Parts: sequence; structure tokens; C-alpha cells
Amino acid sequence: MNLGTPVASGNTAKVYLYENKIYKVFNDSLPVGESQKEAKKQQYAHSCGLPVPKIVDVTTIDGKQVIIMEHIKGRTLGDLLTDNMEKAEYYMGMSVDIQMGIHQIKAHSIEPMSEKLRRQIEPASELDQELKPALIKKLESMTVEETLCHGDFHLYNLILSEERVSIIDWVDSSAGDRRADVYRTYLLYSQVSEELADMYLRFYCAKSGLSKDEILEWAPIIAAARLSEKVSSENPNRLLEIVYQVR
Repeated sequence: MNLGTPVASGNTAKVYLYENKIYKVFNDSLPVGESQKEAKKQQYAHSCGLPVPKIVDVTTIDGKQVIIMEHIKGRTLGDLLTDNMEKAEYYMGMSVDIQMGIHQIKAHSIEPMSEKLRRQIEPASELDQELKPALIKKLESMTVEETLCHGDFHLYNLILSEERVSIIDWVDSSAGDRRADVYRTYLLYSQVSEELADMYLRFYCAKSGLSKDEILEWAPIIAAARLSEKVSSENPNRLLEIVYQVR
């Protein structure tokens, strides 16, 4: 089946627009059942009343796992910001309001964040045999809520259409602590712009009442989990510097 040229490519999949639907085609390296797992998370977010693309089907095409979903016409807030940096505070403020709305939802039928983070930390080859137990111990000591967390929340996962802003890419979502979710977003922004990262954190703290120190308490754990993702654009040494704070 010829889906044409991908409209986007990520670490785990290529995304195609075909017959007004989005086809997320997973890489062969992904384990069997990954598409089902991700689709269930997205369906759960949709069932919570959030503006999330509807899942049309989960299938296999030419031997590859595929999720077919509703196409949301619009542009990401990230693209809009790139076109007009003067509106950075406007788009960042909008995104923080959306993320806080997600964090208002008590999650139950979804993967626990503590299990997800442990699963990511344990295979990270960059972590020595002293660091891993220290990180797991810190993770176990953290008070973790059952709040819905997106896990990969940033401006490029928010699509502004004529009607509303839709939230995409729920593969990393879990039931956990909003402070961890906020730090994850901060970590992603700081990879490309300290200015945007600081703006985001300042806005979230001001709107939510959380302190910066409460959020940064999660820094070593989230940075360690990020190591296992093997993202080519990420600097593992940067992450390790953050991880070493656990000692």
C-alpha cells in the first residue's frame, strides 16, 4: 500500500496523511503490540473528554504496525511560534493552561508513571551500577499521584484548528505526578532554548501554585529515563550532569 510521502518522522514511527486520515506507521524495531498500547492510551485520553484525535483503526499494513486516526486540520503551536516569536508568551501561556487541564484529570485505567520510569531507567547503559539503585530508591521515595500526565507535552504536540487546540502523541502518557510531567516538558524545551524553558516553568509555577524546587526534585529521575530513549538530537552528557544530582 502506497501512503505517499511522510508528513512527519519520529524516533519510533513515520506519519502519513492519506485520504484525509492520519496513518502512524511504526518502525520494525518496535515490539509487537506497541500500536495497540499507544492506541489504548490515546483512546483513554479521548474518553476523559480531552480534545484528542479519534482512533479509527489499529491494523497492520505490509507487515508494519499502524494506527489510523482522525486528521486534525491546523498548525502546531510550535510552528506558529516559530513564525512569530513576539507571541511566545501568548502561545506558551495557552499551552500551560491546556497542560494544567490535563493534570486536573484523575487517571486510573492507564500505565502508572512509577512503573514506566523504572522500566526506562533500568536498561539505560549510561548509568553505572551505583546510580541506578540510587535513582530507583529516589523514585520509590517520591509521592506519586494518579494524575493524567501526557509525558511528551510541548508546543509541537498541540494543533490549533479553527475550533480548538487538539493534543496529539499520547504514547508516553501515564498516571502519575504532575511535577514530573512539568519537569519533562521543561527538559525538552531546555534542549533547544533555555529562554523558552524558563518562560514555561515560570508560567506553570505562577498559574499552578507549584514551586520551582518542587518540580526540580524530579530532575534526576526524568533525565535518567530520557537517556533510554536514545534520541539522536539529545546530548547524553547533558542528561548525565542532571542525573548526578541524585548523589
